Amino acid sequence: QVQLVESGGGLVQPGGSLRLSCAASGSIFSIYFMGWYRQAPGKQRELVAGITSGAKTNYADSVKDRFTIPRASAKNAVYLQMNSLKPEDTAVYYCNCRTSADSSWGQGTQVTVSS
Repeated sequence: QVQLVESGGGLVQPGGSLRLSCAASGSIFSIYFMGWYRQAPGKQRELVAGITSGAKTNYADSVKDRFTIPRASAKNAVYLQMNSLKPEDTAVYYCNCRTSADSSWGQGTQVTVSS
């Protein structure tokens, strides 16, 4: 079992930046994927960005060229650098990791983009 703790959410103006962090503990040796999902009110949870243990990244079309998962993310941590934030990025952001046994979620961190 892996436990995830997120931090870094908050209120930011449109065009601003935030950096989310997610720290993993427990059975981290078997993690092969870590990523970020988000869920806005009334919408389904969606994948925003992810990175595999082989450092391959993927991004939702809506955040390409604005959000980045640093390739230097450690085995037991993942970050999400969010630039040029838009009001439609407002959501609860969840960290996720996958192992051969299961999938784990963090508690979520609120990101609000508003002037």
